[in-house]
Amino acid sequence: MRRMPLDADLLLDRRKLKRRLSLWRGAAVLAVLGLVAAVAFAPRDGGLLPGAREHVARLNVSGFIGDDRKLQEALDRVGRDRNARAVIVAIDSPGGSVAGGEALHAALRQLAERKPVVATMAGTAASAGYMVALPAARVFAREATVTGSIGVLLQSVDASQLLERLGVRGQSLVSGRFKDELSPFRPLSEEGRAELMRVVRDLHEQFVAKVAAGREMPPERVRELADGRVFTGREALGLGLVDAIGGEPEARAWLAEARSVPANLPVRDIETRGFAERNLRAAVGAVTDALVTEWLLVDRVRALWQPAAL
Repeated sequence: MRRMPLDADLLLDRRKLKRRLSLWRGAAVLAVLGLVAAVAFAPRDGGLLPGAREHVARLNVSGFIGDDRKLQEALDRVGRDRNARAVIVAIDSPGGSVAGGEALHAALRQLAERKPVVATMAGTAASAGYMVALPAARVFAREATVTGSIGVLLQSVDASQLLERLGVRGQSLVSGRFKDELSPFRPLSEEGRAELMRVVRDLHEQFVAKVAAGREMPPERVRELADGRVFTGREALGLGLVDAIGGEPEARAWLAEARSVPANLPVRDIETRGFAERNLRAAVGAVTDALVTEWLLVDRVRALWQPAAL
């Protein structure tokens, strides 16, 4: 077996690949430097170039609603962003925790003091999903939207009989007689049930108060609807729980007419990550792509460098 020298075509391909490799390296360095400069010189108040990038912000609320500190911080940034002319809260959620709904409701209520806020309901906007729509100046729902479910739910499992059949007995050491009332090892006592219902009623009254304030309805009227029932969007409109049937196009039209927010402004989704974090991740992604491309080019150069063997 003998080695054959590289011919002129192979050498030419190798030079071309090396030039492309240098270009990729230079592009990666420039991308990182540009992103670092953007982070370093970005305005700290959330504003961009005056009048150049006005937009409508969109908050997507979907799935389980929990207490999300980063989301609350993002809403605060939107409130301080002079280029965010209005906010659309797009809801598709069956609910969440009481504290999560309360926290998001409070953040949106503060935001509504600074910006026009409208809410749009998709397939579901129930329980905490309905609560977060209440700070909006205008609430839109589809006719088939499932909404309402104004109420509070507290559940536990009593597995004491099953455990007894299995020969398993649970034991608890408690500091007070009500500390383990929701224990799965024993049935709920009547005194414990009364204490837990006291908490549920108080949470329910808080929910009723939010609906009464947001929908400008008498609390007595809200209590008639706040028994956990769900309603279609069409029913909710007749009951005063929403303002109109429609979606984002109707919400944009209302903002243009009632709040003078141009209908041709772009819509931008609200990011829960900060400006620096978003751009740092973008920089990492750009560098990763460049390194992968470089590795592929190097691998090809090495393959071309190997002399052919017979």
